[in-house]
Amino acid sequence: MGRRFRGESHHKVDTKGRVSIPASFRRVLEAGDPNWQSGDNPELVIVYGDHRRKFLECYTMDAIDEVDAKIDALPRGSMERKMLQRLFHGQSFPTNVDETGRLVLPTKLRGKIDLDKEAFFIAAGDTFQIWKPETYESEELAAAEEWLEELPDDFDPLQFLDGAGGA
Repeated sequence: MGRRFRGESHHKVDTKGRVSIPASFRRVLEAGDPNWQSGDNPELVIVYGDHRRKFLECYTMDAIDEVDAKIDALPRGSMERKMLQRLFHGQSFPTNVDETGRLVLPTKLRGKIDLDKEAFFIAAGDTFQIWKPETYESEELAAAEEWLEELPDDFDPLQFLDGAGGA
């Protein structure tokens, strides 16, 4: 298992769709790109196809290779394989970080999440997400608060780790 993305931050998006990636995220992208060498720009894949999601999911090359291997293990011609191929192969955008540590998000991707002047980056383990800040606050945080309200006051989320397996 490679390095993990951690943290969250807000970044300005210019009129050409350029947005800086958090520096710590760039280090994880470098570590997760088997072809990366010092001085190169790390590659990544942005998956945008799931219409139910209102964010862009960004994968390291190692993480997307893991997804591809799982897709390849499904029976050829199966509905599951076709669906996942469409999402992860057809509705994705291979790109790289530019020399100044930015991503250039095409109009299509910005339009998908209604991204305008600011982007919100949040880590999700071996991926990170790019949100319109207002959407993240109104939908993701509201859903989390609703979920947490259903739990007892003395609930400790660390108890989930006890059932995570491992030796």
